[in-house]
Amino acid sequence: MFDGKYGKALTVVLAILILIVIGTLIFFAVDYAKNAKINSDASDGADRFEGAVNKQEELNNSNNNEQIDNPVDDSNVELNIQIENIITNTDTDEEITPTNTYKGYPVVGIIEIPKTNLKYPVLENSSKDAIEVSVAVDSGPGLNKVGNTVIIGHNYRNGTFFSNNKNLSNGDDIYITDGTGTKLKYVIYNIYITTPEDSDYMDREVGETKEITLVTCTDDTKSRLVICAKAEE
Repeated sequence: MFDGKYGKALTVVLAILILIVIGTLIFFAVDYAKNAKINSDASDGADRFEGAVNKQEELNNSNNNEQIDNPVDDSNVELNIQIENIITNTDTDEEITPTNTYKGYPVVGIIEIPKTNLKYPVLENSSKDAIEVSVAVDSGPGLNKVGNTVIIGHNYRNGTFFSNNKNLSNGDDIYITDGTGTKLKYVIYNIYITTPEDSDYMDREVGETKEITLVTCTDDTKSRLVICAKAEE
């Protein structure tokens, strides 16, 4: 009698454990797929922005060459105005606007960090809602400009946004592409942890150099991880 009850209880416990294991595996699988999609979407958004910038540059160059070969007249002036406002797909004659937004937020460039396999659009403003979809400029003169530009991103400890910044070291490379298509390499030279109240990294003096500062939370969310990098030109 006792053995039978014990066996049934053990069967129930084992069934519960199996369900817990299966549920845990499903949770992690769904979470992994969700995070992978976030990174994939961000990379695709960055590629679209880069493609639009390159297309605009090609059209501008083509237009400049046409201006050299032909005297300026009213039709050329009108053409210039059109090129400033639209991009023409010459293969399909379809008119498309430049891809300068990501999930509804204005994009000013791209950030790439090879060591952590990160490629994200950089959003123009760091509003609460904006930084839920990508990283964003928080302060400074702007991407690839003289001065210190601060870029912030969440650390959800899941491989998205700036979650892997803790794995970066001095000497690692960061690439920034701005709205003109210019791509610069920045080299990390200082990494430190500070309090949430400390904002000195925003106002640090960098002279006539071009620098970026990446800021995110530490894994325990109690502090801020700050990464300083200088452009190599």
